[in-house]
Amino acid sequence: MGPPKDTLFRSADMCLTQLYIANEIGREVVSALGEVGQVQFRDIEKEAIPVRPQYEFSNILAAPSASEIDELADNSERLEQRVSSLYDSYETLKKREVELTEWRWVLTEAGGFFDRAFKGDVEEIRQSTEDDDAPLLRDVEQQPRGQNGDTTGGRSLSGMNIGFVAGVIPRSRIAAFERILWRTLRGNLYMNQSEIPKPIVDPTNNEEIQKNVFVIFAHGKEILAKIRKISESLGADLYSVDENSELRRDQVHEVNNRLSDLASVLRNTKNTLDAELTQIARSLAAWLVVVKKEKAVYQTLNRCSYDQARKTLIAEAWCPTNSLPLIKSTLQDVNDRAGLSVPTIVNQIKTSKTPPTYNKRNKFTEAFQTIIDAYGTAKYTEVNPGLPTIVTFPFLFAVMFGDFGHGILMALAASAMIYWEKPLLKTKLNELVSMAFY
Repeated sequence: MGPPKDTLFRSADMCLTQLYIANEIGREVVSALGEVGQVQFRDIEKEAIPVRPQYEFSNILAAPSASEIDELADNSERLEQRVSSLYDSYETLKKREVELTEWRWVLTEAGGFFDRAFKGDVEEIRQSTEDDDAPLLRDVEQQPRGQNGDTTGGRSLSGMNIGFVAGVIPRSRIAAFERILWRTLRGNLYMNQSEIPKPIVDPTNNEEIQKNVFVIFAHGKEILAKIRKISESLGADLYSVDENSELRRDQVHEVNNRLSDLASVLRNTKNTLDAELTQIARSLAAWLVVVKKEKAVYQTLNRCSYDQARKTLIAEAWCPTNSLPLIKSTLQDVNDRAGLSVPTIVNQIKTSKTPPTYNKRNKFTEAFQTIIDAYGTAKYTEVNPGLPTIVTFPFLFAVMFGDFGHGILMALAASAMIYWEKPLLKTKLNELVSMAFY
């Protein structure tokens, strides 16, 4: 008498089988059985450890071919290198854009400082320690000036041993910066600053930072070296500024041209990077499926034992008794494709172990069976509670939501999903819609 026919009312009759698989086709056999989806492998190596019987029947994902895996690995490595290269270039260009933007602000603000100093606004300038009553830039004030406010007597700040340091510093550190400079140089400096109205975006973390432009005048190279060290220690970026107004205008013009060229290069780089990432995003879901399948195959192979003498893999697996002919024909197909003369042997063995529960399901009963499995799985050969749920669940749901309008909306939504079933199956749904659809 043959095994009873599998029905939706009760879990299927299961049998334990032992498989002897040639080592050369081990991966292909597991892949083919994964396509069948009715085999659950047991972990032979861990049989000595007492474990709770597994009642949940799990399907093995079908694996891709070896050529697909190699192609995916090469393609992933190539895309990774290309995207990394594009991102590094984009980040470098963004850093350069920030530097040029800060430099332009320094040139603009420092030019205003110089113009005010050369036009005689010296009552604001801090006096040097050489003469408490003389401004630091008095020598410059006494020089005759040209049309642009530049000195025309041949003397400059460098000629009077007066130097300056210009740069940009985060606004949150400006107070500490002033205190450290005052105490270190004992007040022998003149510092002017102004706020940059627009925040500067840090390309490393995409955070907006409020910054200030500063220009510090002082006597002597040693003092200027100290100012530079203090500035850099507090995270300031220093930039070169010419004291001559004509040269400053040339610098501003040059910076604007470089910023314009850099913006064009940045735009092209970003478009290329976006195109690459968009292409990857379209294929990422399929690649993840391939990787999961390959991982499932090797996890299954690790459950087998290896016979060194016969160079075969020995596996034990549960399967529905009525599916044995299908499994044997599938294994024979794998052998034929591989061209092996030794077939894969399938032995049905007797055991006292409790078989796993396998409930047959179709497209209609899938959702109700999933609800039942979320609460628990029935024991082997017990009546399947998922079938009466087809009636009880909608009834109880209607009792909880006894609203005619709500029922109409739910019916319309269900009808729409049934009508567009095939397009929705090909679409990646979000978690909420997927839960309602399946």
